Amino acid sequence: MTESNQATIQAILTELQDKKGALLPILHAVQNALSYIPPESVPTIAAALNLSRAEVHGVISFYHYFRDTPAGKHTVRICRAESCLAMEGGALETHIKEKLGVDYHETTSDGHFSLEAVYCLGNCACSPAIQIDNDIHGRVSPEGFDEIIAELGASV
Repeated sequence: MTESNQATIQAILTELQDKKGALLPILHAVQNALSYIPPESVPTIAAALNLSRAEVHGVISFYHYFRDTPAGKHTVRICRAESCLAMEGGALETHIKEKLGVDYHETTSDGHFSLEAVYCLGNCACSPAIQIDNDIHGRVSPEGFDEIIAELGASV
C-alpha cells in the first residue's frame, strides 16, 4: 500500500474510529477516497476498532458495494431487477460484458471501466436501465450503450 493511501486511511480512522458503529462509515470513507478498500488496510482498520481482521473482511465481502481492487475511471452499473430483465436487460447485460471484456466486479485492462450489478435503479418505467458514474440511462439498447461509451471517449 502506498504511503499516500496509508496516510488517507489513518486520517479517516482518526476522524471516525471513536464514533458508534464506525466500521461502515470508515469503509465508505476509505472507498470514497481511494475508489476501493485495499486488502492491506484490513489489519489497520481492525486494530483501530478492536475487531478481528475476519470481522472487517466479512463486512467488506458481504456488501457488493465495497471493492477490494481499484475501480476504473467510470463505473457501469447494470440493473438486474425484474423490470429491466423483462425488457431485454439480459441481452443488454451480455452485450456490455462482451463489449467491455469483463464480468461483474472487474475492471477493463485499460482501467477505463468497472462493471457492477445493481438490483434496482428506480427507473423501472424506462427499462432496461444502466448507471454510468452518477448518470442513469433508460431504455438502453446495445447500440445505445455503444453510443454512451463513445461519448465518454472510450475505444472499447
